[in-house]
Amino acid sequence: MTIDIVQFNKRAWDRQVQQGNRWTIPASPEEIERARRGDWHVLLTPTRPVPTSWFPPLSGLDLLCLASGGGQQGPIFAAAGANVTVFDNSPGQLAQDRMVAGRDSLDIQTVEGDMVDLSCFPDNSFDLIFHPVSNTFVPAVRPVWQEAYRVLRSGGALLAGFNNPVIYIFDFALYEEGVLQAKYALPYSDLTSLSEEEKERFLHEDAPLEFGHLLEDQIGGQIDAGFLIAGFYEDGDPAEPLSNYMPGYIATRAVKP
Repeated sequence: MTIDIVQFNKRAWDRQVQQGNRWTIPASPEEIERARRGDWHVLLTPTRPVPTSWFPPLSGLDLLCLASGGGQQGPIFAAAGANVTVFDNSPGQLAQDRMVAGRDSLDIQTVEGDMVDLSCFPDNSFDLIFHPVSNTFVPAVRPVWQEAYRVLRSGGALLAGFNNPVIYIFDFALYEEGVLQAKYALPYSDLTSLSEEEKERFLHEDAPLEFGHLLEDQIGGQIDAGFLIAGFYEDGDPAEPLSNYMPGYIATRAVKP
């Protein structure tokens, strides 16, 4: 059976909005008001705020929130003075950004689309791209970096968060019990790495399809696209067993020369 990954994940994330997934909960009015006063932070990864040194002054900055719908980061950036465009595959996620914009009188543009195809934007359209953990939902990540490089202006930066692919090597059933037992080879794909029995158990329409990309493609792919890596940190999620041993998430700041 052939699966249209873009459409499948679009529907899955719309359902995640309905179910209140943590990454679909919009910023509060209080957070927006603090951002207007210059007191704000955002996340690329589960828990660790992005260093303020990674951001240029936001006032008047053309900023793309790439695969970053949900009403969280985009409204914060808009309240802090940036000209914000939120690009996401999920209409439900984009509706969260529009809700916050209407509630708090913010100017935010929303565009629906697949993160590997930014053809709706001309070259050199943005000064900053904010791309939190989301490229795990596309089967190939290098096109994301290439498109980000194209639409970013010279001297601009791409701030990206992504999974350390090691999180995908473990037996999922045992992982849920807190047991780390290697089972799957990398790169990982929900579509090809799981047995038919496992697909029956783990794949359902409420959960988006996931892919575990090699670091050669996550970090090396940015470099090959033309970026210079200028910042790096790791983060963990206390809800995941792996966090007891190592960080499962990575954030990079990449600059277009």
